[in-house]
Amino acid sequence: MPKMPTKEEAWALLCQYNEEPFHRRHAATVGGVMRWYAVELGYGEEKDFWEIVGILHDVDFERWPEEHCVKAVQLLAGLDYDPKLIHGVASHIGRLPGYLPEHQMEKVLFAADELTGLIGAAALMRPSKSVQDLEVKSVMKKFKTPKFAAGCSREVIAQGAEKLGWSLEELMEKTILAMRSCESEYERY
Repeated sequence: MPKMPTKEEAWALLCQYNEEPFHRRHAATVGGVMRWYAVELGYGEEKDFWEIVGILHDVDFERWPEEHCVKAVQLLAGLDYDPKLIHGVASHIGRLPGYLPEHQMEKVLFAADELTGLIGAAALMRPSKSVQDLEVKSVMKKFKTPKFAAGCSREVIAQGAEKLGWSLEELMEKTILAMRSCESEYERY
């Protein structure tokens, strides 16, 4: 019977394959953001699941970046984890055959993953180094500067907003609020 890890089990698995503090912080951020979105979008009963998918979405990235998500599918399937969890994790890159974002949770993860990086980098440029006083206009300005946080794909962020039927500004506003809700959690890493 397929299993669902607890948050603690998901975190332990992530840490087993990811030693870099940056990757761990990103996983904690995306997990917290996904939990916030679950509640915000009316999926509160699934908030733990959304958070676990957020934590595990890059479980394979540090060790196997060239096989990202393919290796995650193998790893999670090998642990007999629920296919719903595996699909959620693998769908976040939006291009793996058989694992495209379908559920609202998967579309949010696709959209928010890259955007959390851009928002986090924008927050670090502020005197406060926090998202608590970060505004959408500041993020939009950084979004329009391709060299800023160049590893964060503007194309993926824009596609994510489109998949959700939101404007770019709406996606940024919601994701900033989501990051504010869990900033103390991910700052520990």
